[in-house]
Amino acid sequence: MPTVEAEEWRYSRIAELDVARYGAASSEAAAGEVPAAASSMVAALGDLAGVVVLVDGAVAHVELGSDASASGVGFGSSHDDGIDAADVLGDAPSHPVDLFDAWNDAQGPEPVVLDVPPGVTVEKPFAVVSYASTTETATFPRLAVRVGDDAQAALVEVHLSDDVDALVVPVTTIRVGAAARFRHGVLQDLGRRVWQVGSLSGSVDRDGHLQVGVAALGGDYARLRLDCRLEGRGATGDLSSVYLGDGDQMLDLRTFQTHAAPDTTSHLLFKGGVAGRSHSVYTGLIRIAAGARGAHAEQTNRNLKLSEEAWAESVPNLEIENNDVRCSHASTVGPVDPDQRFYLESRGVPTDVADRLIVRGFFDEVLDDFATPVLSAEIAGRLDATLAGSAGVGVDRSSEGGS
Repeated sequence: MPTVEAEEWRYSRIAELDVARYGAASSEAAAGEVPAAASSMVAALGDLAGVVVLVDGAVAHVELGSDASASGVGFGSSHDDGIDAADVLGDAPSHPVDLFDAWNDAQGPEPVVLDVPPGVTVEKPFAVVSYASTTETATFPRLAVRVGDDAQAALVEVHLSDDVDALVVPVTTIRVGAAARFRHGVLQDLGRRVWQVGSLSGSVDRDGHLQVGVAALGGDYARLRLDCRLEGRGATGDLSSVYLGDGDQMLDLRTFQTHAAPDTTSHLLFKGGVAGRSHSVYTGLIRIAAGARGAHAEQTNRNLKLSEEAWAESVPNLEIENNDVRCSHASTVGPVDPDQRFYLESRGVPTDVADRLIVRGFFDEVLDDFATPVLSAEIAGRLDATLAGSAGVGVDRSSEGGS
């Protein structure tokens, strides 16, 4: 097991995790038995090119639209739908990120695969909705995406659960071909007794573009490692996140922007809020390889401390092996701006309402960067519900003017 002595696990709650408490989930899901909350989410996502629903990591429902199918798109279970997952994944599984990544590879069902052929543009988004329903189980959702050269597509990945005590270990691998475009949006709103330890990695070839947006709202302890590797000249990656904790939650986000080729560009903007007694961690590393001349990388993390007992850690880092680059990183932790609050109060807006309006405005910049407008609206609604239900929002006055 990893320990907090390792830099990548510093500040985490990994010492509290007893994996022996969790049994293996069933490797098979009953076809058609989709939980109501998962069905509601699929309906809320609107018109889709295809959808897969996972229950406790196993495929329960697959649907692929006729237009995508006619274009040669492969989407579904690599076991049941005849898709070669090893071909789509390439060499990705040969270097597990950590113990949990390797555990997913060893224990999880066959991955869900999205394979978009070269030159194909799919206008509607795909969706994978993963639902944890069984208490005291460990589940291992795995998603593999390949977007061929000059292709374009988008996918929404959603993680939900019942009110269960469970461990969810999702792994998503994305390969974006030369001059391809792929948008990937993630909504994590697991139950408040669920632990999540996940990873999402993307590699981008020459002149390709990967856009990833992550909303982390649920879970007791929810961790995601996000890797973006720019492997071809002119590749670009845009990474964004909104996260909002309350109660005793801990939201843990680790990012790695790796520039392995010349003239590559990455932009990262993560915005978070912590209320109640919640805790957030962000650590990010920009890596510029020796051969990545002309690389441009930006990394920004902004945090709002919304109650006296909440806390946010923010640790950006740089590792640069070439001088002909442009890199910047910035982080802040602070309360709601008192001047903005006073402006709204002076116009008759109650203090608690003013604080919620300010927090929502703080997140809006990032919400515009998610995979689809429908997903952005869904996330916005869940943010509003959390802010309305959290008694801790906006009560921190002790730290005004500091972090």
